[in-house]
Amino acid sequence: MVVTNSDAVPESTDAVVEQERPWRALLAYTKGLRRVLVFGGMLSLLGGAAGLAQPLAAAAVIDTLGQHRSVWLAVTLLTALVIGAGVISALGYYLLERTAESVVLAARRQLVGRIMRLRMRDVDRFEPGDLMSRVTADTTLLRQVTTQSLVQLATNSLMLVGTIVLMGVVDLPLLGVTVGVVSVIGLIAAAMMPRIREATRRAQEAVGAMGSALERVLGAFRTVKAAGAESHEIDAISDTARAAWKQGVLEAKWQAIAGTSTGLSLQIAFLAVLGVGGARVASGGLKVSDLIAFLLYLFYLAEPLTELVQAISQLQVGAAAVARIHQVDTLPIESFELRKETRSRPAQPGPAGIRFDKVWFGYQDTTAAVHRNLSFQIPAGSTAAFVGPSGAGKSTVFALLERFYEPDAGTITIGGRDIKEWKLRRLRSMISYVEQDAPVLSGSLLDNLLLADAQASSTQIDDAVSRARLSALVDRLPDGLDTLVGHRGTRLSGGERQRVAIARAFLRRPRILLMDEATANLDAINERFLIEALDDLRDSTTVLTIAHRLSTVVAADQIIVMNNGTVDAAGSHTDLLSASDLYRTLAQTQLLTTDEPVKEIA
Repeated sequence: MVVTNSDAVPESTDAVVEQERPWRALLAYTKGLRRVLVFGGMLSLLGGAAGLAQPLAAAAVIDTLGQHRSVWLAVTLLTALVIGAGVISALGYYLLERTAESVVLAARRQLVGRIMRLRMRDVDRFEPGDLMSRVTADTTLLRQVTTQSLVQLATNSLMLVGTIVLMGVVDLPLLGVTVGVVSVIGLIAAAMMPRIREATRRAQEAVGAMGSALERVLGAFRTVKAAGAESHEIDAISDTARAAWKQGVLEAKWQAIAGTSTGLSLQIAFLAVLGVGGARVASGGLKVSDLIAFLLYLFYLAEPLTELVQAISQLQVGAAAVARIHQVDTLPIESFELRKETRSRPAQPGPAGIRFDKVWFGYQDTTAAVHRNLSFQIPAGSTAAFVGPSGAGKSTVFALLERFYEPDAGTITIGGRDIKEWKLRRLRSMISYVEQDAPVLSGSLLDNLLLADAQASSTQIDDAVSRARLSALVDRLPDGLDTLVGHRGTRLSGGERQRVAIARAFLRRPRILLMDEATANLDAINERFLIEALDDLRDSTTVLTIAHRLSTVVAADQIIVMNNGTVDAAGSHTDLLSASDLYRTLAQTQLLTTDEPVKEIA
């Protein structure tokens, strides 16, 4: 193995993602539902049209009474219009609400699918609680946008135009009075819309921050309780909740001003029409029935005008939500699609060799490179142990092998093939990764094992359980493999969770096994059995392990000592004790002792 220096660290750049308009994303969610959406809108419009005819029918009833004729036909027509308008409007409302729920479902499924395929670099930019808020709270707002904004904006605009036309047919001077009053106050409401949009955006961000704060505490619930930090965390979450309340109140204030402006304009218009119209009736220039019909239309004008203002307000609310959803939708994703059948992995031909050649890498939020010209080689079927001080870049080696991140420079090969040439799904299917904290998901023990291979047989599962020394645990659990393990495996001990993760790795039958501190919570007996199990995998698996226990390290074919992002030394335990001051120091201090003490090297 040759270690060389590099002249410079190349600058890492991300691809520039072309941003689409958020409203295009919203329309995309309605794909396949647009006919129902249009039909529901037409029913609402038809119901409104039937309502528009009611003032004219009422005027006909009054004229008939004035002429001392039978009002039976006119009353029947008016009754039919009232009932028909209600039934048609109700049906239209149901169709629109049902479609809106389908839009929310489509948005949530698409957003969850997108989040699950995001690159790790982009996931690192978000708090988990904020991503959850986008899936739950932000997508819920799409429901209001679909019904109260898009559809109502169209239907109520037509209803408003129709009402104004009919008011003009009844009396043009009174229409002029109405339009003049409503327009002046309407301008005030329009000025509130940008403020509503900005307040909504901040309110949604505050809700996301509150979710992040709560998720942070729930993720370390035992630690918080053990530290007696409940009061401190309650205050911290309360602060975020108060910030969300403050922004929500601000949004409510601007929406109240906009909504009140609409009602106020109509009330003033009513007084103006009543005054002017009453004077014209007194002078004989206007019939009483026409004044009544006009006043009825003025009242009828309230609904489409109010809903139109609400629709525009909801557009501002929806714009903020759609923008937050769209921010995730436009992030680049990994180059494979998730399919149910891809979780079951076909048999792989033997272990694979690994090589790092002059690799540079740095996380986006750090200025210093984690790996600096890192080079090493691990033969197929061998076992390599990585040791070194904290921050040396050991776990990052595993992250690069899984292609959670891409190196900034240099090449990584697996089986003699550049890692970038492997299809991502194929690459990860041949690697098992036992993480440092050995995460266990909520669900049954069997569910957690089947994450490795959904099509695994009972024999394969039993073999993996036996190799990971889990058989005794399964036997004493009340429901065996079907026993629920609790949120993040809280019903299991640390060692049991670690063995579950190891069994999951064995079940995958990998060509490469990555074990990050996989023996940290195991007792000496189980650690010894694990080392024996790993030795049995030599014909099929290349094993890379990160460990602080000397008993684990000395069993490796090769020990790679890392420091400051590069290889300080590599070799066997005996050789490194003589050749590497760093390794000797680690063996005497950080690494746990084996049965035999580490000898001082003169």
